[in-house]
Amino acid sequence: MNRRRPTLLAALALTAATTLTLSACGSGDEEGSAKDKGSDKIAGADTGGEKSAPPSQSSGPAAAERPKIELPSDLSHTFDWPKTGDKEKDAILADSEESIKAVHLAMANQDALDDAYLYYHEGEAAAETEEFIQAYVKEKARVTGAYRYYNASVDISDDNTGSLVYCEDQGKAYDMFLKDEEVNKTPVTKNSYVLYNTRLQKNDEGVWVVTKLLSQRGSDRCQPSA
Repeated sequence: MNRRRPTLLAALALTAATTLTLSACGSGDEEGSAKDKGSDKIAGADTGGEKSAPPSQSSGPAAAERPKIELPSDLSHTFDWPKTGDKEKDAILADSEESIKAVHLAMANQDALDDAYLYYHEGEAAAETEEFIQAYVKEKARVTGAYRYYNASVDISDDNTGSLVYCEDQGKAYDMFLKDEEVNKTPVTKNSYVLYNTRLQKNDEGVWVVTKLLSQRGSDRCQPSA
């Protein structure tokens, strides 16, 4: 008899230190709150050590070399947040897209200190992300499927700090255990939709890095229209 594996999300719901939310759409974990920690990483696939500066990220020194992020072919991301027309706000959106994918890259690489996600995360956000990725490394798992991001709201302060609030649709995203490539598919529920609130800092290279991150699973703001 086949025994269904528990989702990593459900397992991490027992770990209060974890603020990032794993895929596993059927979890009952309602929300996570950030805590102060050191630096961390995120995962996805082979980085190859190559660097590139996406043309959409025109803010800051042109010399900033961003990591090249190449994800597994079974993993996709759709960002339904159009450009604002403001140079700095659009830079936040562009760098945030890369930071999200970099976390999934770290999972694919099975490296909780993967360079790409550390490039886009600092301080407590890095520490908590490292712990999040490490949970997948311990279980020899990563995410697969399709993620969608929407309802983005960007704000910028005069001190080179900013915020980005957005929704994540995990309805078609799942955990995959690497040993046998078993995909743990779960039903779509209210908790498949997650609200994120991030704080960002523009560093000396002109890159908007995540310094703090909060998430709320099952947020009313992110539920699809009836």
